[in-house]
Amino acid sequence: MAIKTRFTEEFGIEHPIVQGGMQWVGYAEMVAPVANAGGLGFLTALTQPTPEDLYKEILRTREMTDKPFGVNLTILPAIKPPPYAEYRQAIIESGVKIVETAGYKPQEHVDHFKEHGIKVIHKCTAVRHALSAERMGVDAISIDGFECAGHPGEDDIPGLILIPAAADKVKIPMIASGGFGDARGLVAALALGAEGINMGTRFMCTKESAIHQKVKEQIVANDERQTDLIFRTLHNTARVAKNAVSREVVEIEKKGGAKIEDIAHLVAGARGRVVYEEGDPDYGIWSAGMVQGLINDIPSCQELVSRIVSEAEAIIKTRLNRMAGISVAQAAE
Repeated sequence: MAIKTRFTEEFGIEHPIVQGGMQWVGYAEMVAPVANAGGLGFLTALTQPTPEDLYKEILRTREMTDKPFGVNLTILPAIKPPPYAEYRQAIIESGVKIVETAGYKPQEHVDHFKEHGIKVIHKCTAVRHALSAERMGVDAISIDGFECAGHPGEDDIPGLILIPAAADKVKIPMIASGGFGDARGLVAALALGAEGINMGTRFMCTKESAIHQKVKEQIVANDERQTDLIFRTLHNTARVAKNAVSREVVEIEKKGGAKIEDIAHLVAGARGRVVYEEGDPDYGIWSAGMVQGLINDIPSCQELVSRIVSEAEAIIKTRLNRMAGISVAQAAE
């Protein structure tokens, strides 16, 4: 029994499992094994220091896989924004045919990509944003519940509500993100109306993930309570792994009146990159979701994807069919 959905059919992948873009994680070493396992992996454009470096990373990934993969381009307000148009051009010239956008008003990017026959998946945290992206012409939605790592938005709607609420209104294929890490999550997402799942933290904790082994071991050791929400008072909420630095940020915000200048030295991206490279989980802020509580090992990407798919098939064939009064023999017919 293969799990085929609109998403797998339209994006040309074997399994409805996506590895979304992750800063300092979405390198060729991560993306190619996901693609080879039958999932859809995304390089992270802004992890690369220049558009030229992104182009080279795409070529490097292509040397490792002949399966579909994409590039994540996250658009965020900034005093000095990255050269988005140049990153877009690098993606177009590379021949990549799938892009994951996230962040602020992607219309310009969507239009440019669509002109060149590139499929766009837009990641968002609210039904209204999903419908807006659908009107912009994107090909699929990745809907992020409150459980997710990174930016869950400001509505605090968990996936159990957000996914079916979006599925009731969104007409294009939609994948579910936030809190997914095993077969039970995949089956649940499909039952709630999604066409697949997007996993970040779970893929961070694989053999091929280019982060330090000590960080992977910390993810395995952590339970579902080991995250903090920072930037809440700045209305730019981010879910990160709980550590000494995140607790200090939370305490500063609790005092009231905090400005970004008060915590900038603590939340600098360079410090988070050092966490991944050198393996000190308390050195800086790093992203991880509540799904840490479901992560108990460090498999290869192939092992992880195969396990999720085979166990999901077993859940559907046996447990759910049995509850519906359908025998295994009937299910196989």
